[in-house]
Amino acid sequence: MRIPKVRNVLLAIVIVAIVLGLGLVIAQDQETLRVRTPLAAEDPRFPDYLARLVGRPITSGDSYMPLRNGGEAFPAMLRAIDEAATRISFESYIFSEGEVSKRFTRALINAAKRGVHVQVVLDSVGASDSQLADVKAMQGAGVQIGWFNPVTDTKLEEVNYRTHRKILVVDGSVAFVGGIGQADHWLGDADSPEHWRDTQFEIRGPTVDNIEAGFHENWIETGGIVEPMVAPKAGAPAGDARSIVIWSSAEAGSNALKLAYLLTIGAARKTLDIQSPYLITDESTQWSLYEARKRGVRIRMLTEGDLTDAKPVKFAGRSQYESLMAHGIDVYEFQPTMMHVKAMVADGVVSIVGSANFDNRSLELNDELNVIVASRDLASRIAKDFDNDLRRSTKLDLEEWRSRPLHIRGREKLWSYFGEVF
Repeated sequence: MRIPKVRNVLLAIVIVAIVLGLGLVIAQDQETLRVRTPLAAEDPRFPDYLARLVGRPITSGDSYMPLRNGGEAFPAMLRAIDEAATRISFESYIFSEGEVSKRFTRALINAAKRGVHVQVVLDSVGASDSQLADVKAMQGAGVQIGWFNPVTDTKLEEVNYRTHRKILVVDGSVAFVGGIGQADHWLGDADSPEHWRDTQFEIRGPTVDNIEAGFHENWIETGGIVEPMVAPKAGAPAGDARSIVIWSSAEAGSNALKLAYLLTIGAARKTLDIQSPYLITDESTQWSLYEARKRGVRIRMLTEGDLTDAKPVKFAGRSQYESLMAHGIDVYEFQPTMMHVKAMVADGVVSIVGSANFDNRSLELNDELNVIVASRDLASRIAKDFDNDLRRSTKLDLEEWRSRPLHIRGREKLWSYFGEVF
């Protein structure tokens, strides 16, 4: 009787291995994109050039306020919810049980009770640890909640396609995007290993309408009968920034976000600063970065260090450090806590901010929302924060990195095979 059981186990292992292998093959880039950009990032025509190529509208008259860590972001977001008069569009990958989710639950319930139209999209995997009582309380108060891509026995492949977007739009007049979700590890000011370093961006101006449209793309996909509410006319100017809102959707086949990154890297002529956790490049992004180095662009990449919530992803990312540094790219690892900021700045004038990490999962698989911003003021603010974070980071040395123990290199090589799906 034991032999058939052993055979069944072995057969199951073989099947799992085959499925995993096929999944990794499918996840690999089908084609390497090699993109050069004839216009420099500093060229006033570049934002329009990029907007046309990615097929997204461009707005003028936007303002941006970086909110550092939960200590600045949460009060601003909750204040906007408390002041809402007509509608709230809220989406999050993370809505974990704890103090932060309780605060947002209360604020959304209070808004719904005073007549505000409140719509919420939560990822069915990322927010699976949300408190059921909070969800029921919100629904009981009239908050409409949609769950993105519920995983079922008949649709196990759905687990691979998540919405990673973090969006809050209030009354169509103010929006918040970035890396901060609703969980207690975003509390504080990155002042301990338990409190993450992150940035959220408060946005006003015409581009807010396009951010809300990105929310409604996912709201429509949650199923049921929906009636998207987006202002038919752009909002009033609030600053001097020009903005392009780009959302990616793997299931819809949309890859404009990745192209936007490649075009912006291609437009850099002087400097390129990239800040992202889970830093994993593919052949397309590697080609663009190495071409930028050939043009003499100084490239600095800042990512998380040993304090990370995803060790296998960290190992996969570290497997690429040697190649990056060999091409003259400076690589830094943040030390005090988990670093979760997502931002890129080219030549001190064009920035990319939002929910996407600089990795294959964000640029190929997840639903993400980012904003490309032409503004020296915003670029300067991001650069200042970047430099401050570098002071609390370790710059890696190529020769020391090459001499790390063989077993560590082997571990990184093993996890690198999964880099395309992390």
